[in-house]
Amino acid sequence: MPRASSRSRSGDASAKPTGRGVRRPTVAGLGDEVGAAQLGRRVAEALRQLRKERHLSLDQLAAASGVSRAALSQIESARTNPTLTVLWKVAVGLGVPFQSLLGPDDGGSSRVLRGSDVVPLRSADGRMESRLVSPAGADRVEIYELRFQPKGALRSEPHAPHSTEIVLVLTGVLRITVENEVHELRAGDSLLFQADVRHTYENPTLRESRCIDVISYAN
Repeated sequence: MPRASSRSRSGDASAKPTGRGVRRPTVAGLGDEVGAAQLGRRVAEALRQLRKERHLSLDQLAAASGVSRAALSQIESARTNPTLTVLWKVAVGLGVPFQSLLGPDDGGSSRVLRGSDVVPLRSADGRMESRLVSPAGADRVEIYELRFQPKGALRSEPHAPHSTEIVLVLTGVLRITVENEVHELRAGDSLLFQADVRHTYENPTLRESRCIDVISYAN
């Protein structure tokens, strides 16, 4: 689920003018409704279990995460598909890695995550997409593929204490702001930073930007 000079992640190469101005593209290929519904059910089950294990009421989790009690109730009931930003807030409020909200570990010494099984998560405006590409059970590490459409952005709350991120830009330009430091990265550039502070990813260009984001947790 994010803060010198760098580049960005995302979708279509150009926006096309409409009668009233410029319409910005959104990320294509976000998966079908069946996949989204399955993801919603997995998140609902995981959230209920994690909240009960921590003996948290909906009101307590709402206070810890900044997500309203009503929204949390809808997520637990699988009545809504939460955005990427909302899920990150919930994970931080629970004090768990983001991956924990996407379902249980299947066990076994080796695990394969098929590309066809990954349901992308997107920002509310549809201009940023995140795909968790590390299989369940990875020890304190999560790997994401991030795509940013032109002018797409993601603002991330602090992750768990002492967590770090490594971002490798694959295509385009990505601007990463970590507190007061600004880094603009281009294809082939990488950045390591402390992720337990507020940070932002932004594609400042009119072309799609893609990157790999590796999050490492201390515990």
